[in-house]
Amino acid sequence: MSGALLQPPGASVIGGDEVLVTWLDYDADGPRTGARLREAGLHVRHEPNLGARSGDELASLSHGAIAAIVSTDQFDEAVLSRTTALRAIARVGVGTDSIDLDAATRAGVVVTVTPDANRETTADHAVALMLAALRRVVEHDASVRDGRWDRGAALTPWDLHGVTVGLVGYGGIGQAVARRLRGFAVELLVSDPAMEDDGIAFVALDALLERADVVSLHAPLTEATRRLLGPRELSLLRPSTVLVNTSRGGLVDEPALVDALSSGAIRAAALDVFADEPTVPAALRALPNVVLSPHVGGLSTRSVRAMTEAATQHVLDVLGGRPDPAVVANPAVLDGYSRRRARSKA
Repeated sequence: MSGALLQPPGASVIGGDEVLVTWLDYDADGPRTGARLREAGLHVRHEPNLGARSGDELASLSHGAIAAIVSTDQFDEAVLSRTTALRAIARVGVGTDSIDLDAATRAGVVVTVTPDANRETTADHAVALMLAALRRVVEHDASVRDGRWDRGAALTPWDLHGVTVGLVGYGGIGQAVARRLRGFAVELLVSDPAMEDDGIAFVALDALLERADVVSLHAPLTEATRRLLGPRELSLLRPSTVLVNTSRGGLVDEPALVDALSSGAIRAAALDVFADEPTVPAALRALPNVVLSPHVGGLSTRSVRAMTEAATQHVLDVLGGRPDPAVVANPAVLDGYSRRRARSKA
């Protein structure tokens, strides 16, 4: 199967090779998705990720596959060590916290992502969650469905216009959120040690947490950012603060967040992501001052189409010997990849 990895541009991949697809909405017959793989001599096996899978299950599903187009499947070192035919993992989306990139590099597996394809969609969802929490949309919906007409008193909504919004992380999605928020005349604060912008007020995380009426998380999940908001950080928030998370659930200490929401230490939360997806803690589900969605922030009919088409192209590029460095999440793997190509031409 290694021959398939080293085909010259434009050549067909060796017939009989299999691509495992775990993304739920992958069009296995689409002219720009599954049909392209079959035209290249590949077999498509669609095994949608409908929930948490064990390492043994994922290793079994991946056995013999030369490439995988994946959702949030946990490709750790134990799984990668058992999938020796695998040469490409094309992540539908940009998060790679579910993939051990160092182990993938050691195994010679090229990991790709689909940057920008869902940036604007995620930004839309982040602002939607802010508005849903502040305008108390879910609580009012439940009230009306229950036959009540609670226009004020305990269910009086709050404003987004004119408040202070803190963005934790200012990459592509954070910047897209900032563009939308300017229409609400908010004061923007940003905490991101990797970014600088003369038009934005960059502050330390603690200062942002102390000042913001809305805190919106847009940071990647790494060992450095895991539980970025723990009990101490959450204690810095004011009782009027709303926390929004469309990034990764592991950024927040969920039990500490439940305590803060239950005690009134913070006003509300709006969460699209959770630490142990698809499991959402019962304590969070029981709280009326939390808006919940099932990690759909980056999903729309348009973004799903763009991401799955891009992931398909990335698989063909890697197996055809022309990976695009701009989308490779573990660029160190390309050094060994180039050496293998050079040897194959010798």
